This record gives sequence, structure tokens and C-alpha cells, in this order.
Amino acid sequence: MKRIGILTSGGDAPGMNAAIRAAVRYGIYAGMEVFGIERGYTGLLEDKFIPMSMRSVSDIIQRGGTILKTARCPEFKTKEGQAKGIENLKKHGVEGLIVIGGDGSFMGAKALSEQGFPAIGIPGTIDNDLAYTDYTLGFDTACNTILDAINKIRDTMSSHERVSIIEVMGRNCGDLALYAGLGGGAEVIIVPEHTVDINRIAERLLASKARGKASAIVMLAEGAGHADDIAAQIKNATDLSVRSTVLGHLQRGGSPSMKDRFLGTSWGVHAVKLLEKGIGNRICGIRDNKIYDMDIVEGCKMKKPFDLELYNMASIVSR
Repeated sequence: MKRIGILTSGGDAPGMNAAIRAAVRYGIYAGMEVFGIERGYTGLLEDKFIPMSMRSVSDIIQRGGTILKTARCPEFKTKEGQAKGIENLKKHGVEGLIVIGGDGSFMGAKALSEQGFPAIGIPGTIDNDLAYTDYTLGFDTACNTILDAINKIRDTMSSHERVSIIEVMGRNCGDLALYAGLGGGAEVIIVPEHTVDINRIAERLLASKARGKASAIVMLAEGAGHADDIAAQIKNATDLSVRSTVLGHLQRGGSPSMKDRFLGTSWGVHAVKLLEKGIGNRICGIRDNKIYDMDIVEGCKMKKPFDLELYNMASIVSR
């Protein structure tokens, strides 16, 4: 291939800029022209193509978000939208596309590949909800952002002898709550994959107080409930003072960690190498600390298992 495109789609994630930078620079190194497409699939349909150069990606590896901007595009789910997207790609002479995003973005890349246009997916989502890869781009940074919040909230909860419910992102996957909760020493972790009775939680918090622990952190994934509702239920079941905090979009921002810069750079180069060979319909991932790729259809079919062993370990060591 002599000309390729890159877009970022869906929710932004720290490390996307590292992937853009690597893909652009490696693509140019390989003798290609590289176009950035602004605002994801929306920009693809609106013909928002911009030529990228070595300098256009200078000084971005440390920046969160995405310089190409991002948006959600229901129109691209239709056959008409996909045909229009391919028409715009061909109009600019683009022969292959790199899509950085989550499972919804991968569906767009899959549709392009099925219609004969080579596309490669890079997993960019803080939720870590894709089964085929051990980690997704932005997850590590988001965990560290949550850890920083836990540390600060624990200071004030300890001072006032309170319980804090901290709600983090994760509609269907509780990895952010699980990993950050483990790293932050949360006394209770609530995730959508594992049902926990509120009375058991209340008993655990009361037992912890009886052992001399006057404050506690409860990590809650948004898919398992709302912080205010859980706080009210714990208040009703105990005599504890409870406060709730929703971290929201704070989790998506910030300078990417070393791990996310490494993953973004590695996947950006790997994606270009695949397109260089004329290969599409693949998604990049990491398994057992090795960068690899697999068929996009097979990867998107995989169901992510819940790590019950890690969950139980977190519960034991937080007593």
C-alpha cells in the first residue's frame, strides 16, 4: 500500500496519540502517505481527511485524548453509510484504514473489511472489555488516575471516619473497579460480573469497624449500580457515615502511562506493517506480554471471562 488512513472512534483513551504518532511515522518510513481522518466515522462520511507528516505528530506522545478528535456515528452502521465511507476513502486514494477504538469501532472496521476494504483495529478503550487482548489502550492510565483519586478520598474519609462509595466507569466489565480497587486497598469491590448482597457488604463494613477500621473504600463499577443508591442502602443497613463520589470523565483524561505509550506505539507500528502487506480484517492485541494480531470476526466474538480468583484475592487482602 502507498496511502493509508487513521481514525479514532468512540470514547477517547490515553495512548491514542501514541498510536497515531507511531502509525504516521512508521508509515512514512515505509514510503507511504498517511491521512488522518478527523472525528472518527463521522469525519469519514463528512470527508474530513488531512495529510499527516512527521511534524504533525510531534510532541503528542505525552498528551491524553486524541488529536484527530472522536465521535460516535450511528449512520456508519448502515450499508449506505459504509458505502459512502469507502467512496470517500477511494476518492483520496487511501488503500487501507487503521481504526483505534473499542468494540463498536471494530464493528465498523469489520464491515469495511467484509466489503473488501482492508482495515486494522487497535483496541483503544479504558474499560479493558475486549476478551482477545490482555489489556486495552488507556486502561493502565485510567487505573492510575483512579488510584490517585482513591488516595485523596481515603485521606478525608479517614479524617471523618466515613465510608466512601467511589463509582468508576465499566458498564459491562468491572476491570477498572477490580484492578484499581485491588491496587488502592478498597475494602469492598462491586462489579457487574459478580452479584453481591448489600447486607453482606454492610456486615463486612461493620466487622471491619469492630476490628478498629473506622473508614473504608467501596469501589463500584457503574454497571453494578449507582453510587448514591449504594450509599443510601448502606446507610439504611448500618449506623455508618457514608459519602459517594462519581469520578466520571476524569478517568479518561491525563498523560498516558509508560505502559499505554508502549502499547500505542507497538500497535501503531504493527498495524502499518499489516497494511503494508495488504492484510486487513485483523485486530491488534497483547497476549502473555507479546504483541500479536487476530481475525477481527473471531476476536469480536470472544466473551471476556471474569477473573474470580483476582476478585477473591482482593477481598481477602483488604480485610
